[in-house]
Amino acid sequence: MHLDVRLPMPKQPLSIDRPSRRRVLRDWALLPWVGSWVAGPGLAQAQSAAAVDPSLLAADCVIPARAGGGFALTCALARDALQAVRPQRPPLGQRYLPGGIGAVAFDRVASGQLGGSHTLVAFSSGSLLNLAQGRFGPHAPTAVHWLVTLGTDYGVVAVHRDAPWKTLQELLAALRHDVSRVVFGAGGTVGSQDWVKTALLVRAAVRDHKAMRFVAFEGGGEALEALQGKHVQVCCGDAAEVHQRIRGGAPIRLLAVFAPQRLPGDWAAVPTAREQGVELVWPTVRGLYLSANVSAEVAQAWTRAFQEAVTAPGYARLQARHGLFPLELTGKPLQNHVENQLQSFRQLADELGLRRWAR
Repeated sequence: MHLDVRLPMPKQPLSIDRPSRRRVLRDWALLPWVGSWVAGPGLAQAQSAAAVDPSLLAADCVIPARAGGGFALTCALARDALQAVRPQRPPLGQRYLPGGIGAVAFDRVASGQLGGSHTLVAFSSGSLLNLAQGRFGPHAPTAVHWLVTLGTDYGVVAVHRDAPWKTLQELLAALRHDVSRVVFGAGGTVGSQDWVKTALLVRAAVRDHKAMRFVAFEGGGEALEALQGKHVQVCCGDAAEVHQRIRGGAPIRLLAVFAPQRLPGDWAAVPTAREQGVELVWPTVRGLYLSANVSAEVAQAWTRAFQEAVTAPGYARLQARHGLFPLELTGKPLQNHVENQLQSFRQLADELGLRRWAR
């Protein structure tokens, strides 16, 4: 730390011999250090804390897709949760970086083009699915630091309110009759999370998932917009992002939720796929990562900040307001979850005949 110390100029010029001048210059050079000591430990500690704890300073949350999807919801929840427990800190900013449903953002963070201690990036189970297939470039899962999960979401089957299908079984009957006559919208291309959920649904109708028709979009938000406009007929999206649309008046009907049992609150009236004879459960974990190049102190500071946020008394209400359900992980439990998900997704990719790109 350097303090700008200015001494008052004397009214009369000083006559300094050469040895004395050297002593004065030496003493002046020491004054900044003396000034920092005189200022006391409070200022030094405050500046040191701010340098080590970036969660106290301005930071951005990168949304690696277009507006309206689950990544935007994740960053909004992170912003609100941090603000609730640290109201003095600047609100967490939001930046969009679409491309490959997270692939562009992951590659830039992993390669050092994006990141640092003030940049967080949203991820989901869909990110891990793409990573398991090698779709995020030549990077290992350890190329980023998995920071926190803020909760879990669940897959859903959504249709337009004017669609002819009122139940999941009616949709399955239509798929059995002619799978090519149903057009699905998916947030992502072949192998993406929405595509995989759709493929599993088509397989539940005892039809070849490779025969299904689908239109790929850059994120769940775009897919739901297409559903609202009747450009596609079915979307296997996620509960939270669909719930936001319905609350906003979107003409969407839900046929099923891919949860182990019925969800509470506004979801209580929506039957699970299991209830309708389809053994399909798909949780979508939502969280944040940051660059693996940050120091251990910085990573620990962010971890502490989010541990404080997700254990705060009001977090459950905040989480529910954003349409998510409890699943808060940090540290080693989160690393274990990531590793287990990657292993399961690699097996699933093989079952569906998806190409796994070598890293």
